Amino acid sequence: MTQADALFRPLESEKLTLKNRVVMAPMTRTMSPGNVPNDEVVDYYRRRAEGGVGLIITEGTFVDHPAAIAYPNVPAFFGNEALAGWKRVVEAVHEAGGKIAPQIWHVGAIRRPGVNPGGDTPGYSPSGMAVPGKVRGHAMTQDDINDVVAAFAKAAKDAEEIGFDAVEIHGAHGYLIDQFFWDGTNQRDDAYGGDLAARSKFALEVVQAVRAAVSPDFPVIFRFSQWKQQDYGARLCETPEELGAFLQPLAEAGVDIFHCSTRRFWEPEFDGSDLNLAGWARKLTGKPCITVGSVGLNADFLPEDGTADFKAAEPASIDNLVDRMDRDEFDMVAVGRALIANPDWANQVQAGKLADLAAFEKEMLHKLY
Repeated sequence: MTQADALFRPLESEKLTLKNRVVMAPMTRTMSPGNVPNDEVVDYYRRRAEGGVGLIITEGTFVDHPAAIAYPNVPAFFGNEALAGWKRVVEAVHEAGGKIAPQIWHVGAIRRPGVNPGGDTPGYSPSGMAVPGKVRGHAMTQDDINDVVAAFAKAAKDAEEIGFDAVEIHGAHGYLIDQFFWDGTNQRDDAYGGDLAARSKFALEVVQAVRAAVSPDFPVIFRFSQWKQQDYGARLCETPEELGAFLQPLAEAGVDIFHCSTRRFWEPEFDGSDLNLAGWARKLTGKPCITVGSVGLNADFLPEDGTADFKAAEPASIDNLVDRMDRDEFDMVAVGRALIANPDWANQVQAGKLADLAAFEKEMLHKLY
């Protein structure tokens, strides 16, 4: 028995059973040459399953649309070769006693032409903007929207067919789905623009299509955030009431689990309560929720200057995290950089060996440890 026992209780939710509450957070690694997961990728995920993680959520994997990718060597989630690579990952994780979900992703206007396989295709987004007021890409037509919705649904169907245990839709961090949510980048005057309820229409269609494409008992996870990589201070919802009105339609559309992305999990989301974003999402929807944000480290993950370069950080106390888990504020905890530095983070924490954990160094991003 250790002080971290709350993290290692089994999870038994309506559609997902896990041996513990520790989740590997999705982290872009750009180490799949030709957009296909290779032996190094297989071993990278296998080591985290062997290290005690209950659920692995993969790095973002782009759906079958020419504008979906922004960074080179990101793995695809379509095509025989890429899906065969992912099937090997699934088999390795299962053999090691873990469970795994792919994060399916479209980057939207973050894309710049020239990254393959999209070639010269520009970024696609609700209003052609990656940041408020700067049109640099393609404003999506209804046909474009329909194509992308179908691509998400096909990816989810493929995920179930090759043996994944769940699927996560990436709706956070200023990428395509979040560009529809954010009034700064969604200036449409049709049914997909206007107030937040209207700006959620695209996401609802994605969730509904994914839900229809998979079995009724296959878990659908939805990741969302208030902050954007383009603006850390951006907020979709200023009150619990607004958050409930935002999340409940997503739950009704088919989301089973909310993955609530914050930069610092310990910060309260609204005045007058200590609950963080995941705590509020759980309270308002009744759905299982994942918290995330600099877990086990002493520095949040991106510099304040907006450069997309994970910061080095030392191991830090998890007492606050465990206290919140003891109070059932949220159901699962996603761990990011600490799991890059320590593939066996979960086993070490469960054994009470926090003093043996390694610091995260930026150089670790250049290799799949």
